[in-house]
Amino acid sequence: MKQNSRLATEIAGIKMKTPVMTASGTFGFGEEFSEFVDLNQIGAIVVKGTTLKPRSGNTGVRIAETPSGMLNCIGLENPGIEYFLTDILPRISHYDAPIIVNISGSSVEEYGILAKKLDIPEIAAIELNISCPNVKEGGIIFGTDPLSAAAVVKEAKKNTKKPVIAKLSPNVTDIVVMAKAVEEAGADVISMINTLLGMAININSWKPVLGNMTGGLSGPAVKPIALRMVWQVAQAVHIPIIGMGGIMKAEDAIEFFLAGASAVAVGTANFVNPSAAEDVAKGIIKYLEKKNVEHISQLVGQLKCN
Repeated sequence: MKQNSRLATEIAGIKMKTPVMTASGTFGFGEEFSEFVDLNQIGAIVVKGTTLKPRSGNTGVRIAETPSGMLNCIGLENPGIEYFLTDILPRISHYDAPIIVNISGSSVEEYGILAKKLDIPEIAAIELNISCPNVKEGGIIFGTDPLSAAAVVKEAKKNTKKPVIAKLSPNVTDIVVMAKAVEEAGADVISMINTLLGMAININSWKPVLGNMTGGLSGPAVKPIALRMVWQVAQAVHIPIIGMGGIMKAEDAIEFFLAGASAVAVGTANFVNPSAAEDVAKGIIKYLEKKNVEHISQLVGQLKCN
């Protein structure tokens, strides 16, 4: 796909050829997909969740297909920040696409340490996975408590000059409260939504399908919820939103732009179609041409409510 001026996007200083990114946890570190898609043509590569120390993840079954979606309980399996910096980053930094690192910590301090380690030229931004439990606070999930979420954002901002993206969990009573909290704390961008908590049961064994009992639901089944949340948050904040949740084709992405997202991320679709991000971008170009729209930004937040 040749670079198209209709799609060129800049969010919080992150310059992208297209506003179509890959969602963390669904695209590995990017290099795993290099045989199937031109990584130079992706808006941004958001690498899988990275922690301070290596993690082996959960045991047992970790992925299960569900109607119009999938459940996962990978458990943040990753080789740790040091291995990423010394072994993986040198292999992917030559691609002409911004690299965004999704980070997870079990305490506020860990987010700060990770942010500082990633404050290097090769990294375009960091994305905060605040769906992790804060072990120092008795296991409370950062992403379900406004004060905890804000504390993580502030700590990250203190330790990096890179744009900080706060990834919001949908497993809350009021997503707008969370969005306002991270914006006030200094987040440069909001990405949403993370997976919805769900489960599947084997009726023959009478046991949960997943080894971890519950897991995160993603895919087309969650798109209506994700769209609703993006639309709500777009009315309440003044920072850009990266929308995600069930985007399988260009038409899905366009809905997110109309709801208020300035960019989108393709996740579960990568498992079905490794070139999904590039295909979605191509489809958006055709739509813009058909509608005589000069630039993708002209769609953002243009939902007609009357």
